[in-house]
Amino acid sequence: MRARLSFRHGVHPPEHKELTAGVAVRRMPYPDEIILPLRQHTGKPARLLVKVGDRVERGDKIAEADGFVSVPIHASSAGSVRDIGLWPHPDGSMAEAVRITVDRFSPQIPRPRIIPHWEGLTPDQIVKAVQRAGVVGLGGASFPTHVKLLPPDDVTVDTLVVNGAECEPYLTTDHRVMVEYPERVHHGIRIMLHTLGVSRAIIGVERNKPDAIEALDRTLPADLDVTVQGLTVKYPQGYEKMLIRALTRREVPPGKLPMHVGVIVQNVASLACIAEVFETGLPLLERVVTVTGPGLRKPSNLIVPVGSKIRDILGFCGGLADGATEIVFGGPMMGASQPDLDAPVIKSTTGIVVLTRAESRPRRTYPCIRCGHCLDACPVFLNPSLLGVLAQAGRYEEMEEADLATCMLCGCCSYVCPSNIPLSQMFALAKAGLQRRKQQAA
Repeated sequence: MRARLSFRHGVHPPEHKELTAGVAVRRMPYPDEIILPLRQHTGKPARLLVKVGDRVERGDKIAEADGFVSVPIHASSAGSVRDIGLWPHPDGSMAEAVRITVDRFSPQIPRPRIIPHWEGLTPDQIVKAVQRAGVVGLGGASFPTHVKLLPPDDVTVDTLVVNGAECEPYLTTDHRVMVEYPERVHHGIRIMLHTLGVSRAIIGVERNKPDAIEALDRTLPADLDVTVQGLTVKYPQGYEKMLIRALTRREVPPGKLPMHVGVIVQNVASLACIAEVFETGLPLLERVVTVTGPGLRKPSNLIVPVGSKIRDILGFCGGLADGATEIVFGGPMMGASQPDLDAPVIKSTTGIVVLTRAESRPRRTYPCIRCGHCLDACPVFLNPSLLGVLAQAGRYEEMEEADLATCMLCGCCSYVCPSNIPLSQMFALAKAGLQRRKQQAA
């Protein structure tokens, strides 16, 4: 029997994974048009390389990394650059993007390229190869993966924690990657262990994915110290600090990173992507996306070209069902509602969830009754009730003193609030407001 490992606090929202948990991944055809924002990762946006009218092939670089914490953007299909300008971004803003008209008659074969043999490369060379491939965290955070492969010299890392928790309701992207591509996940682990100079890896998977645990167990490499550990099903188990606590019993202090306690965390899909880079030589051009929800006719797990628009993906899945009222990128706990069907899938898009009025109906908000449910739910032990009062009064500096920076916007406090106060959304606005004030003062 596996130990039931977890963390303190958190919540248990309905999983709703049955819609796609058993649905095999299939490939979506290329749409007529691809939209590639230059801002698809944490850090500096990529710097444009193409102009209107240029012909690009699948895998060609259209924007280069602008610094170390940045990655390039590649054309996910062959075609012609139709326009460069502002376009709806999944985060709700308008962002500079490259519009590519897809060549309907192209076989979508990339230009010949050298496939790097990773075992003959130094760690620095592997880091550069991963950056050139544009790999970012595919679990939703979109942090450039090569940065995690190169921790500072004064930090000692002894454990690689592999995140297969996927605790967000509805999403089964990582689940299907583990079930269908376990060898690729292990190959990515091997490359990352070699690069970091680490010998130990722990894969954490919530116990509601027994087929994923079995697939990873069955394909474990005999020559590596890799273990697969089942985890108690709880949200937000997939947040890296919670996962580290559950698997290693180490606590990441506020303001510190996992590497400061000797751990690097990487998502299973990102590891599979690293393996694919060194198996094919191709950069990150496509990803597995869960398209699901009660408002969709045919829930699916799809391999989607990066830059595909929402309307094209929903059309391939049979279109919207009667009563569909809201489309969310990511899961319902931390995802963002999409106001525009022309917004594209970017590298960090894990899922598209279509909700009906029953799940997304507006609820009346009442004053805080000081019940303390939000304190019991907060996985990082903040006082959401106090932060909410300060947010409503616009006292952002006092929120900062109350440790707002530690809040990860997981939504647990909003989920349990009997007064329906949108605490997590208020905290997100406060964080943005503080950031703006600091930029103005600089």
